[in-house]
Amino acid sequence: MEFAYIPSPSQGVLHLGPIPLRGYAFCIIIGVFVAVWLGNKRWIARGGLPGTTADIAVWAVPFGLVGGRLYHVITDYELYFSEGRDWVDAFKIWEGGLGIWGAIALGAVGAWIGCRRRGIPLPAWADALAPGIVFAQAIGRWGNWFNQELYGKETDLPWALKITSATDGRVPGLYHPTFLYESLWCVGVGFLVIWADRRFKLGHGRAFALYVAAYCVGRFWIEYLRVDEAHHVLGMRLNNWTAIVVFLLAVVYLVLSARMRPGREEVVEPAAVASGEGDGEGDSEGDAVDLDKAEPADGESADAESADAEAPESDEDAEPSESAADEAESAKKS
Repeated sequence: MEFAYIPSPSQGVLHLGPIPLRGYAFCIIIGVFVAVWLGNKRWIARGGLPGTTADIAVWAVPFGLVGGRLYHVITDYELYFSEGRDWVDAFKIWEGGLGIWGAIALGAVGAWIGCRRRGIPLPAWADALAPGIVFAQAIGRWGNWFNQELYGKETDLPWALKITSATDGRVPGLYHPTFLYESLWCVGVGFLVIWADRRFKLGHGRAFALYVAAYCVGRFWIEYLRVDEAHHVLGMRLNNWTAIVVFLLAVVYLVLSARMRPGREEVVEPAAVASGEGDGEGDSEGDAVDLDKAEPADGESADAESADAEAPESDEDAEPSESAADEAESAKKS
């Protein structure tokens, strides 16, 4: 008897007249807005200018969408190019199918172009965006719920996901809600990165590397639960191997970066410093140094004023002494 389960939506798209409103697309759009909003707040806190994050996102987001779709189509090419399939479906991104690995890789290329145009170091911008990106992933995973896809193995747990669709080889039943597992994991990773960034002052891309490494850990075991068709290499799903490789690369970058470039960037956006709007750590440290230099100057001027004030008193004291000596000389002569 089924006492509890997570129901699936009866449909993943609503029609507003001739306009289709797809749940998957809404999740992606909301995730992008969250990433840009939080990234902008963190960028300003680091000393950057408002609006810079959105300007660079104009480059990063389209590149990321294309990269995510390319990764999915290449690794699951049989869904679009095998017998009986229509290759045009490869362009129907609204029906689902974005690989996070490709999205991050090609999105980084777009971000690099945007950062280069603004004279901004890409690692610093990536550090500011890292929590927002993983929160966007948490929101985007709910698009799989709308599409009734990428669920896990069968289970009778109270939080099992009930699949009702029988299209594309689905078998109605109760399954592990891997979309929910990954969404919750991403939320935890986002807060981990925020905490670690505040605690250890991560810089030079290390906050982003921490996000990548932590995400890969969760993705590995969540991928193990999934039952959708996937390519296997040495008995493991391709995405499991990708998670292992990317995790190792992220950890190596963390270690080497901490040794070669310790600390955090003092200036993340030169234009902000030039305009006087930057309020990052570098600016506050500079103000402290200026104040320290100003204090000795004030002290020296105070000593000089004190010396000037005392000088006339010494002259007045000397004049009576000379007068007394003259009177004594006159007395002797008389």
